[in-house]
Amino acid sequence: MNRITHCALALLCAFSAHAQEAAPAYDAGKAQAWGANEQGLRSYTFVLLKTGPKPMPAGPARDEMFKGHFANMTRLAKEGLLVYAGPFDGVDGWRGLFIFATSDMEVARKAVETDPVIASGEMVAELHKHFGSAALLAVNEWHPKLIKPKP
Repeated sequence: MNRITHCALALLCAFSAHAQEAAPAYDAGKAQAWGANEQGLRSYTFVLLKTGPKPMPAGPARDEMFKGHFANMTRLAKEGLLVYAGPFDGVDGWRGLFIFATSDMEVARKAVETDPVIASGEMVAELHKHFGSAALLAVNEWHPKLIKPKP
């Protein structure tokens, strides 16, 4: 089994364990707004970011490239296209992931191409169709509420 399959199975087990608890009230409005099917699932595009052919050496140019990378992710999230992103440890060449709220691979591919780490060759993107919880669309609403304010 590959790592993507392991990740998918872990998520499925977590959702299954949660589903066995007392089910919360069905929210038809959210289900419809988020494009959920009867099981609360919808289509996404999963993007695996891997080390590319042109890693940039440490320094101001690399810092600027990553500043653009984070700004691009923020923009895509505000547009409602990027619903989840995060890094991996990178030891095996896997650097991070994006999950886009679209099943249209071309839309996702064009969004990925706007990222400076992709444009520079620092990373390459591998796109896959993904079927998962429609509740992922709530991440961008709720995550900022979990960030503790700085004094």
